[in-house]
Amino acid sequence: MNTIKLYFRSMGMLVKSQLQYPASFCMQTLAQLVMEAGEMLAVILIVDRFERLNQWMPGDLFFFFGMMSVTFYLTEFFGRGVTGNFPSLVRSGQLDTLLLRPRGVLTQVLCSAIDPRRIACIAVGTAALVIGSRMSGVQWTFLKALAMVESILLGILLVLGLFLIEAVFSIHSVKSVELVNALTYGGRSACQYPIDIFPRPLRVLFTVIAPFALTLHVPAAYILGKPLYGWPDWTAFVTPLAGAALFGVMYLVFQKAMKFYRSTGS
Repeated sequence: MNTIKLYFRSMGMLVKSQLQYPASFCMQTLAQLVMEAGEMLAVILIVDRFERLNQWMPGDLFFFFGMMSVTFYLTEFFGRGVTGNFPSLVRSGQLDTLLLRPRGVLTQVLCSAIDPRRIACIAVGTAALVIGSRMSGVQWTFLKALAMVESILLGILLVLGLFLIEAVFSIHSVKSVELVNALTYGGRSACQYPIDIFPRPLRVLFTVIAPFALTLHVPAAYILGKPLYGWPDWTAFVTPLAGAALFGVMYLVFQKAMKFYRSTGS
């Protein structure tokens, strides 16, 4: 409980510090809005060009895009310390100071940064969810709402777990490994669309290794009334646990990797 209080207190201070320059903050947030709107424009162009992709109608594509955007950018909003700062902490030697404090390294890293500019991206994703659900005629029930909340929350753990892979590589190699971006940012770009439209190698990659399909697509398909691969409805409440499982495994790997950490001496 004290850790949670510490986290939110740190987040509050970080937000206040960024709002000290409101003009800069507004312009950067607007830039984020334009970039994410550009990605949504790609979905609009696909919808305008094709009547459907496999079984997926235009509204379904908006819904998948919204689920991924909200999940990924919520992670970057609250977990910027892991998603963007950890490799630089290793390179600069600032990670050394975290080892001297009476808190876990991961907790301190999470408390070290926040990115409120991502609220613009979250707003675009939310708009896509609303548009998609209306176009697809989703009949919301308690179970469907529960499936979406569970999917987004465990999706956040999934994204954090994938960024922990980069953190582990940074501990051993000092520099970040760009190949990991194929799973993180590459996964975000690819999995904005239903997984079954991709060739088999990509389906395997984003189902087994980086399980976006299990964590986000199966629940989204259940909500849209078009079960993915014909799986039964109850799988929509089980498959998102893959996100929590990946995070748990990577957390243990991260803790083990920290035993091999060597300071850069900066």
